[in-house]
Amino acid sequence: MKDKSHKRHVTKTITWRIVGTLDTVLLSWIITGNPFIGLKIGIVEIVSKMILYYFHERIWFKSKIKNSNQRHLLKTVTWRILGTLDTIIIAWVITGNGLIGLKIGLAEVITKMVLYYLHEKVWYKIDFGLEKRKN
Repeated sequence: MKDKSHKRHVTKTITWRIVGTLDTVLLSWIITGNPFIGLKIGIVEIVSKMILYYFHERIWFKSKIKNSNQRHLLKTVTWRILGTLDTIIIAWVITGNGLIGLKIGLAEVITKMVLYYLHEKVWYKIDFGLEKRKN
């Protein structure tokens, strides 16, 4: 039987990246005072984060952790670590200032964790791309 979960993970990747990029652009703009820097960081992140997120999803798909609250929290934390490091590096490279990269990365820790947790809760209720729900 063909694994249809790839469609699900690609779709989740896209929906999360839209939410995440909008958050990063806004936070970067607020911290730097420059909307174009926010857009540059957001555009670069679209590619890097989609790649990282897809592989994060594939790893968690094979996870044996089935308790939804525990699973959502662990996924939130592991994704946030990867995502924050990626943001810090990208913002540092684009602005040339490591402190600004750190400020942007740390600012989004809270906003992204809340947004990601809510995104996971919504997707956990959607059967798109699943043969049948495994409870």
